[in-house]
Amino acid sequence: MQPAFDYRPVLASLPGLPGVYRMLDASGNVLYVGKAIDLKKRVSSYFQKNDLSPRIQLMVAQIASIETTVVRSEAEALILENNLIKALAPKYNILFRDDKSYPYLMLSGHAYPQLAYFRGDPKKPHQYFGPYPNGYAVRESIQILQKVFRLRSCEDSVFSNRSRPCLLFQIKRCTAPCTGEISAEDYREDVRGAVAFLQGKQNELIDALTERMLAASESLAFEQAAELRDQIQALARVQEKQFISSNTSQLDADVVAIAAHGGLVCVNLVMIRGGRHLGDKSFFPQNADEASLAANLEAFLAQHYLGVPLPAVIIHNEQVSPELQALLIEQAEKRLAFVGNPIGERRVWLEMAEKNAQLAIGQKILSVAGQQSRLAALAELMEVEQVARLECFDISHTLGEATVASCVVYDRGGMQPSEYRRFNIETAAAGDDYAAMREALTRRYSRLAAEEGKLPDVLLIDGGKGQVGVALEVLAEVGVDVPIVGVAKGEERKPGLETLIVPHLQKTLQLPRDHAALHLIQTVRDEAHRFAITGHRAKRAKARTSSTLEDIPGVGPTRRQRLLTRFGGLRGVVAASIDDLAQVDGISRALAEKIHNALH
Repeated sequence: MQPAFDYRPVLASLPGLPGVYRMLDASGNVLYVGKAIDLKKRVSSYFQKNDLSPRIQLMVAQIASIETTVVRSEAEALILENNLIKALAPKYNILFRDDKSYPYLMLSGHAYPQLAYFRGDPKKPHQYFGPYPNGYAVRESIQILQKVFRLRSCEDSVFSNRSRPCLLFQIKRCTAPCTGEISAEDYREDVRGAVAFLQGKQNELIDALTERMLAASESLAFEQAAELRDQIQALARVQEKQFISSNTSQLDADVVAIAAHGGLVCVNLVMIRGGRHLGDKSFFPQNADEASLAANLEAFLAQHYLGVPLPAVIIHNEQVSPELQALLIEQAEKRLAFVGNPIGERRVWLEMAEKNAQLAIGQKILSVAGQQSRLAALAELMEVEQVARLECFDISHTLGEATVASCVVYDRGGMQPSEYRRFNIETAAAGDDYAAMREALTRRYSRLAAEEGKLPDVLLIDGGKGQVGVALEVLAEVGVDVPIVGVAKGEERKPGLETLIVPHLQKTLQLPRDHAALHLIQTVRDEAHRFAITGHRAKRAKARTSSTLEDIPGVGPTRRQRLLTRFGGLRGVVAASIDDLAQVDGISRALAEKIHNALH
């Protein structure tokens, strides 16, 4: 039993200065991170108050040590607190988990700029527009710009090696600057139009295009006038569909609304850029149940906005502390307005975001209930008390090449990608699925048994009686007792016709297509298959691309580097003709023919 924490010496040594404190348990794990204007008063309150919530009381009972960091101001404390929460994910802090960076739309800095999807750290001289709430919104914008302005979207290696226009030119989605079908000045004009569209200057853009159309028709350039007319019509259709009703069409704003129901808290974020509604995204925080809506909203704003680009306006439905507002305004280095009581059209946007949050909570509750019913149906089928955690294994290869085994995990009512594992099969003969399954299972469960890791309630094996027999042998060898279900593919591999092999019940079952347990098994099995085949394809592609140039006699590191640099990568080298290859320094005509033949 853990000895009681003696907090008195710690409290006596704390300064009355701003800073950040960390509560740690006996194992050194961080339980909670907090900020304070006065460290002594704030930390003392945990041990001197009698009205602490049950969750905080539970946390205090686990404290074994306290660490503090003194800073110069409350603003610095807020930044440090947020950074530590993101890095440590403490058990008792409100956490908004969103590990992915937001995507952007990029216009490259080339002579003929490329229109592309981008995720990462922006770099000059490229132009970036966004961020967007999801990848779908970016791709939708790219499709709109391709229809209206017909900018190129191909990679540099393809662009530099085209000898004739591609299909996108034929279907009027690109003007083919790669083969000179459009002049540099006309392409720059299209780029300027696309930038104006993305910046919300759609009315000015339509006026400018109308003037150009009239000028073209007056000079009898009717074909050009018709193209400009089509652009104007396409822009008008997009404006009707995607632009919000706003007196300030170039507005960049985020609408952040929080709602709670049935023990769940949801924050809905709506992104508006250049007057365009880019979409919304819902966030469900952890450890939010005992905190106020205002505290949850402030945690979201800190974790979401500190250190990232900010819009011009943030519209919100709960109070935001002046300290956080001041810190974000200082970070923005531009005019930033917080609107907590909007009127007119902005009130409509906020009500829309609140409705989205409420709908997301309703869908989450239904989803949780659905998952619970599926788990209950599987537990009944397996004749066990309960099922909460499942693991599923699958093998993927192409005629024995690049064999990969996948292990996916279902737990806490959903798939858990952070717990997925892939196994590069090393000992099994090519094409031997049984040996590959044996190696993967042995490596997985030997480790779990030795480290006393978390075992599944049910182990799913994508395969028939042979794979199930191997799984039974492996689990017996490593001393793990877990019920197994084999999922054998049905006739013509049609979903719903799977045969389930349940060895501990000595049964073979074929469930009705609408059976809740079958739906759960199919979901986990399909995810295992996707994860396995993705890893297999990556491994196969890496093996092939890494060895292609290296295996050609006469092509050493220097020549290989020159080829890749000249043609922008392996794809460019493959697309190059013998004459193009021979123009590279150090590549003779004979060697160019040898390289071309090897690559084809």
